[in-house]
Amino acid sequence: MASENQSTVSEFILSGLSQSFQLQVTFFSLFLVLYLITLLGNSLIITVVNADKHFCSPMYFFLSNLSFLDLCYSTVTIPKMLSHVFLEYKTITFNQCISQLFFLHLFGGTECFLLTIMAYDRYVAICNPLMYHIVMHQRFCFWLMVSVWLAGFLHSFTQAFLTYQLPFCGPNRINHYFCDVHPLSVLACSDTYFIDIFIVANSGMISLSCFVVLLFSYIGIIATILKMPSADGRSKAFSTCASHVLVVTFFFGPCVFIYLRPPVNYPADKVVSVLYTVLTPLMNPIIYTLRNQDMKKALKKLLRGKMTFKGLSNIDIND
Repeated sequence: MASENQSTVSEFILSGLSQSFQLQVTFFSLFLVLYLITLLGNSLIITVVNADKHFCSPMYFFLSNLSFLDLCYSTVTIPKMLSHVFLEYKTITFNQCISQLFFLHLFGGTECFLLTIMAYDRYVAICNPLMYHIVMHQRFCFWLMVSVWLAGFLHSFTQAFLTYQLPFCGPNRINHYFCDVHPLSVLACSDTYFIDIFIVANSGMISLSCFVVLLFSYIGIIATILKMPSADGRSKAFSTCASHVLVVTFFFGPCVFIYLRPPVNYPADKVVSVLYTVLTPLMNPIIYTLRNQDMKKALKKLLRGKMTFKGLSNIDIND
């Protein structure tokens, strides 16, 4: 591998979140608890959606896939960070580093596209309710998910391939707690101007395309809601979209700050990265379950051991 991209560095050292051992132990305890809650919360959503035939609408199909992405997304970075806390040398091999970068962008990019598709789903449900089940039929939703995963793969492959081409001949200390494009780019021992442009442009195209779809979807949604004669109808419609808006804000905000700028390390980068790698996968199941009465009922039944894969006869799902 070194001969292919002229790298002499075979491994990197991750600086982690802090150099203080006491803070590292504190972070270990905190992030371990948060990670376990993330695994439990998202696993419960996946189980509930797939265990009950009433949760067969496109909204819950996409929500189940979102929970699966959050499971994978958090697992890419957190376990490695936790395992490094009690190690004197927090090393990661070159191949492991590129692999971590690839999967980070695979799941993160796929989630960006999925959140955009979920906005379109809400647009059809609110603006064209009579056509909803005709437009968002099962086959169409399946191919939407295939397209989302394909787009995420192309994005992550581009980011990993461009980073892999960079020559690394020292230093090898990454000022971060995981391998990512910008922290690696600043370590390259050659001019990275053009590669940096391609990397930012790649992230920019994804952000712009997702933003345009999100913008027009919610313009249409808000316009339709404001025309509703019933105050209860407007309140219910706004409540339906509120969870998605919160998730989009938590996820896209930090990502825009990190990736839509030149590869310069700022002190705030690590803190911002914690928001979208640790807190967002944790918040998604909390936001969707706390604001969804049917999901809360199903979770209670599941935890009481009363749910079976034959379905819950007394739950009525209204999109």
